[in-house]
Amino acid sequence: MRTMLTLLLDDRLIRRAKAHAHKTGKSVSQMVADYFALLGRLPAPADFEPTATVKTLRGSLKSAGSAEATEAEYRQHLEEKHW
Repeated sequence: MRTMLTLLLDDRLIRRAKAHAHKTGKSVSQMVADYFALLGRLPAPADFEPTATVKTLRGSLKSAGSAEATEAEYRQHLEEKHW
């Protein structure tokens, strides 16, 4: 069963929501429904599936033996990639 829901929101927030919906190819109603579906639910780590974009970035910034890259390493990575 589908039921109409009326929300009273600030005009600026509505414009931002519509712009985001347009970018993602969803309706504002679908975005709200997706959000409501997440309420009260914590995703289990096994449920996490990275997006295609995230998958392409995996390993692109190798740091020398550390879990985090330094700013200098990141700058070097960008220079090598774009120059």
